[in-house]
Amino acid sequence: MLRSLLTAVLAVCLGCFGRLHAQSASAPLAIAAAGDLRGVLEELKARFEASHPGARLQLSFGASGSLTAQIQQGAPFDVFLAADTGFPEQVQKAGLATPEGPFPYATGALTLWVRRDLGLDPAKDGLRLLLDARVKKIATANPQVAPYGRAGEAALRQAGLHEAVKSRLVFADNIAQAAQFLQAGAAEAGLISFSQADHPALRQAGLIWKVPSSAYPPLRQAGVILKRASNPELARAFRAFLTGAEGQALLAKHGFGAP
Repeated sequence: MLRSLLTAVLAVCLGCFGRLHAQSASAPLAIAAAGDLRGVLEELKARFEASHPGARLQLSFGASGSLTAQIQQGAPFDVFLAADTGFPEQVQKAGLATPEGPFPYATGALTLWVRRDLGLDPAKDGLRLLLDARVKKIATANPQVAPYGRAGEAALRQAGLHEAVKSRLVFADNIAQAAQFLQAGAAEAGLISFSQADHPALRQAGLIWKVPSSAYPPLRQAGVILKRASNPELARAFRAFLTGAEGQALLAKHGFGAP
């Protein structure tokens, strides 16, 4: 009887593995992710696929608000990773997420970047260096759709600088595009994520300063698995990998805090 029971359990486990492998081999897992995750997810993708034979991740990046709108309009994503908790909660309230709802995976950090050759010192002057005439354009994300954009606006308002610098703000569709503006030389300074400011190209060209976390609402980042996910088992495996030891180590390497 014991042998029969063990055989039955093994058959069930092999069946589950077979379904997961077959599903993962047939279609990629579509991940919609906030722009600040580009670097870490590109590295995590390789590791996840190596540890899950047959699995493929398809990454799409954008502003959390824009991705939420796409999901509400039926975009075929399986997992949504936002730069805050509000947008995943919005997706859940719309009945588009699985019953377990949002899961936290990281905390972001707003960072001031300024071109190195301007001779300014963010460690000394902080956000007030944005008043300097040498800073003609300030790149940031659109606060209407991007949590980092909202955080940047909040920090400027708390410092009493928003009115003085608002005419020089250049809004990107998302925080990754704001970092691209800086890399392309379209702005002398920017309020972006630490994960992007710490990119080798921006590190070489500029100086960075982490804005005190007390200056803006916490950037607690969360995700959801969507009800329309074609492979919920693989989606759960990805969630476990992201929130597990290896995923968290990668997030920390790219400048994210613990959830």
